[in-house]
Amino acid sequence: MARGERRRRGAPADGARTAERAARSGPARREGRGGRPRGAAAGAALAVVVLSLALGLSGCWLLAWHRARRAVTLHSAPPALPPDSSSPAVAPDLFWGTYRPHVYFSMKTRSPQPLLTGLMWAQQGTTPGTPKLRHTCEQGDGVGPYGWEFHDGLSFGRQHIQDGALRLTTEFVKRPGGQHGGNWSWRVTVEPQASGTSALPLVSLFFYVVTDGKEVLVPEVGAKGQLKFISGHTSELGDFRFTLMPPTSPGDTAPKYGSYNVFWSSNPGLPLLTEMVKSRLNNWFQHRPPGASPERYLGLPGSLKWEDRGPSGQGQGQGQFLIQQVTLKVPFSVELVFESGSAQAGGSQALEQLAGSLLTQALESHAEAFRERFEKTFQLKEKGLSSEEQALGQVALSGLLGGIGYFYGQGLVLPDMEVEGSKQKVDPVLFPPVPLFTAVPSRSFFPRGFLWDEGFHQLVIQRWDPRLTREAIGHWLGLLNADGWIGREQVLGDEARARVPSEFLVQRTAHANPPTLLLPVAHMLEGGDPADYAFLRRAFPRLRAWFSWLHQSQAGPVPLSYRWRGRDPALPTLLNPKTLPSGLDDYPRASHPSPTERHLDLRCWVALGARVLMRLAEQLGEAEAAAELGPLAASLEAEESLDELHWAPELGVFADFGNHTKAVQLKPRPPQGLVRVVGRPNPRLQYVDALGYVSLFPFLLRLLDPNSSRLGPLLDVLADSRQLWSPFGLRSLAATSPFYSQRNSEHDPPYWRGAVWLNVNYLALGALHYYGHLKGPYQARAAKLHRELRTNLVSNVRRQYQATGFLWEQYSDQDGRGMGCRPFQGWTSLVLLAMAEDY
Repeated sequence: MARGERRRRGAPADGARTAERAARSGPARREGRGGRPRGAAAGAALAVVVLSLALGLSGCWLLAWHRARRAVTLHSAPPALPPDSSSPAVAPDLFWGTYRPHVYFSMKTRSPQPLLTGLMWAQQGTTPGTPKLRHTCEQGDGVGPYGWEFHDGLSFGRQHIQDGALRLTTEFVKRPGGQHGGNWSWRVTVEPQASGTSALPLVSLFFYVVTDGKEVLVPEVGAKGQLKFISGHTSELGDFRFTLMPPTSPGDTAPKYGSYNVFWSSNPGLPLLTEMVKSRLNNWFQHRPPGASPERYLGLPGSLKWEDRGPSGQGQGQGQFLIQQVTLKVPFSVELVFESGSAQAGGSQALEQLAGSLLTQALESHAEAFRERFEKTFQLKEKGLSSEEQALGQVALSGLLGGIGYFYGQGLVLPDMEVEGSKQKVDPVLFPPVPLFTAVPSRSFFPRGFLWDEGFHQLVIQRWDPRLTREAIGHWLGLLNADGWIGREQVLGDEARARVPSEFLVQRTAHANPPTLLLPVAHMLEGGDPADYAFLRRAFPRLRAWFSWLHQSQAGPVPLSYRWRGRDPALPTLLNPKTLPSGLDDYPRASHPSPTERHLDLRCWVALGARVLMRLAEQLGEAEAAAELGPLAASLEAEESLDELHWAPELGVFADFGNHTKAVQLKPRPPQGLVRVVGRPNPRLQYVDALGYVSLFPFLLRLLDPNSSRLGPLLDVLADSRQLWSPFGLRSLAATSPFYSQRNSEHDPPYWRGAVWLNVNYLALGALHYYGHLKGPYQARAAKLHRELRTNLVSNVRRQYQATGFLWEQYSDQDGRGMGCRPFQGWTSLVLLAMAEDY
């Protein structure tokens, strides 16, 4: 049983015992005036009070227990996706994929107990000791740039990886057939980064297969440790076979000499694969091509003894790990072929193996089809964009599609136990096992699902393949708990958990996240695709439950106001307590968190949600829901209400409201380091003077009428270079703000305090385009600002990509350089829609 599942019964039990003792005890018989036995009356009264208190405590405990149960109970609404939607029977073309985005190259099945394959590599003899083993994408491993040149999200991809003096190209293509997801083939090509290199290195590739249960792998070994093939069987895949083809020179069919090593053991756990291989690379072998001098290399033990199996077959229940090492002189190509038994048996003639020239033809055919489909979909060439910008768009899309992962596991959840102003201490509990098919923000730093990122991801993916978007949104809605809550960060499975700091593992059911999944839902409503319409009909009960939870749980102190739950407390080390649930992390809010706060961005997200859900209800003929959502949407979009709660006359913009003072600084105080110092004036209830992205939200989400008197002032601050405008895009916080570029703690550099972020800039472009096409006093100005902002934003992302080979998490408003983690092909891929002017 998980720690969080232990029930805490101490308080109510003690209360009940107190009441019982009071009822049983003999009261002292003190005589009062009038000769009445006051002791008996007082004792009885005390018993009633204590019993009432005990029952009250028990009631609170029962309510808390009920909340805890609901927190980890899945929602009862019918699923948005068909049963077994990820299975090879229902979606054979999606069953296999590059669904481990944190690994440089891998294939995996969409199933709770998947069959996994992967690639590691190492340059031999370049440094003393054990060579650097490349496997998982890491920020600081010196690899890069890397990323997908092409990836169609379904059946084909080509990726380039720079590792020092080496250039690796990984390619795959899938071939449908049979009942188990079809066949696929890999090709890995390793070449010198620069032509004319004299000293060509010796490189080892490690191809591995991992099972996660009682599946069967049977290797057939040839001479000198070379595997002829690996046969296998699983319940989902039936019979299958892996074949590692003889290596060749790039673009050639002539075989090239390789040295082989093999290792076979029980599965140590997916997060431990790299370390296991490192620990086994302790034997020296000789690479001896005919007519060449031998070279030493570190290799795996050269036998097929299944280590750690034990005398009674121990280890089978945890799966198997089988790895083939092939060591060659650069340059070379190696191919790995996976063949499904049912696909091979499906036709009257055996299929020719997808290798060699046949694989080359298939790869080139898919690449050409990708280029044609890309232009037809986004029309960048037709719009006059340069070849460099077209290539950037292809990379942006491909990196996003190549970052789609399939995760399965149990997250940790901390239930909201606040009952009538008091909190009961509880431990985190395990959420039920759930699958998640989702894009990720960054393969190296954030290779997992983030709720508010995913809505932006799907805006791009939807234009390319609406089916993938339906799959992703359906999976996210499958995470709904009984109350309608979805955790903002999904850490599912051992591999995901191993890459997350412990403080971010637990998701709190009181905390929300911007409902950006409603952005692609709104696009579905406008598109008229029958498949989208059918999906939305199934998804509507869950979408409504999710929105209802957001609207009710984040309600603010006054009607039609909203407050992000989960702000950091006012710690002595924090300049401004962060608001992680908002997605804007360290964006300055009220200096002293309190229940009186009103958050502008959250109100605007709720207004957008009410509008989208109302329109959806109307289209689906859900009269009751439409009648409920309509008045709410109208009230939230009423400018009078928005003005009353959020217009700050002294600031000239919309703003948050709360207990605030601008007299807050971080000052050195040895030995503590930087400490928050609050001066005068003292905090008081007022509008928060933090001009930036939050101030723009009524404009960003198009909640203002084109004739609104508030639209002009927002365009003023947007276009002012002293405020939000920069040559590289809109900065997140005005350059005149006292929080601009300020650290939030000694170890917490600025994040949303000036840098340019693509997701909000994309919303701004969409709003400028929208108001630039509607008659009103600001139409011409909005259209002009749209053209200038689009040019600035796209030009800078293109320059930074050409200079570094990466899309970045954020960009400097000072010089445009990429900052944060990389590659960040999550919402930065919105640069493609900006180029296409598709909002």
